[in-house]
Amino acid sequence: MTYAQRTDHLNPEGAYQVLARAQQMEAEGNEIIHLEIGQPDFETFSNVSLAGIRAIAAGRTRYTPPAGTPSLREIIAEDSGRRRGLQFQPDEVVVSPGAKPNLFFPTLALVEPGDEVIYPDPGFPTYEAMIRVAGGVPVPVPLLEEKDFSFDLEAFDRLVSTRTRLIILNSPSNPTGGVIPPADLEHIADQAQRYDCWVMSDEIYARIVYDGLKAPSIASLPGMQARTVIVDGFSKTYAMTGWRLGYGIMPRELAQRVGLLLTHSIGSTAQFTQDAGVEALTGPQEQVDGVVEEYQRRRDVIVAGLNAIPGIRCQKPQGAFYVFPNIQATGMTSSELANLILEQGKVALLPGSSFGKYGEGYLRLSYATSIENIRRGLERIQSVLGK
Repeated sequence: MTYAQRTDHLNPEGAYQVLARAQQMEAEGNEIIHLEIGQPDFETFSNVSLAGIRAIAAGRTRYTPPAGTPSLREIIAEDSGRRRGLQFQPDEVVVSPGAKPNLFFPTLALVEPGDEVIYPDPGFPTYEAMIRVAGGVPVPVPLLEEKDFSFDLEAFDRLVSTRTRLIILNSPSNPTGGVIPPADLEHIADQAQRYDCWVMSDEIYARIVYDGLKAPSIASLPGMQARTVIVDGFSKTYAMTGWRLGYGIMPRELAQRVGLLLTHSIGSTAQFTQDAGVEALTGPQEQVDGVVEEYQRRRDVIVAGLNAIPGIRCQKPQGAFYVFPNIQATGMTSSELANLILEQGKVALLPGSSFGKYGEGYLRLSYATSIENIRRGLERIQSVLGK
């Protein structure tokens, strides 16, 4: 049997591989501390869950328009515009089951075979996968630890060109927790306009930021709304990972094309989850603020604990719920150390190499878990390295 080459390069996502191994070890009787999965440990807020339950009870389990229900698209346009200082129209919003379709489908709608696509490295593995599926040429740009994991702008300037079709940004970042500062966004925007590129801005963690910081959107800069695809969703902010509800905001003509790709692939997003999304955006937001405050407490504990372990140094992330400590002084590769910590310390975390070649020399730990688990995990990691 032979298969289409477009799937030859695809690999499993590292987090799911480590989770599978950790669950196997648990089945064998081991107690594992999970710091590998980027999933909030909080329950979906009760008002949101009840809205979904009421929708199911009311029979709201039918097909919906492929781009989303009018009510949810209207509320997303208003809420997202207000938060970014912009004006969006409902027909610029495309709702999808999770945010990933709004990463993949705009890429398919924009990128021709041979087009170059710039993306962050270390970065979310789906970026490179979707570029290759579209026939594009992946062009990774390093994120620099000394710049709080913002772009290496010198490398970016060398790589952006007339061949560049799309620039992908992720701020706050998975896996580093870095936030791209306004000056860097302005530089990237100038180059995008100079070379007539599209920009895809993955802002799924935009509301999870710390110390009074904001995560500005490149779409807010002059001339950029017309060439930017904003990708966002409900999974991280509202602890709705299993509800599968995300969205993209983009110029109207592109939204129509992405809607057609949804029509002929997914069909539509579940009606009752969209009702829950309406409640999430229109209901009390104090719960979000409380969760972010708790993440900040956890961040401070895990950063201090990692920096106290010989051989590890750790930047304080500005957003999301990941730390990306430098482990080069241990003399081990990130995969070697991650495997050692899992097998000997029973702590599941991810090697930085899972996020691209520039992630080598780092680990990714999620602090979307209790402070008790974080402290126990740190003790185990220190014990392993102490040996």
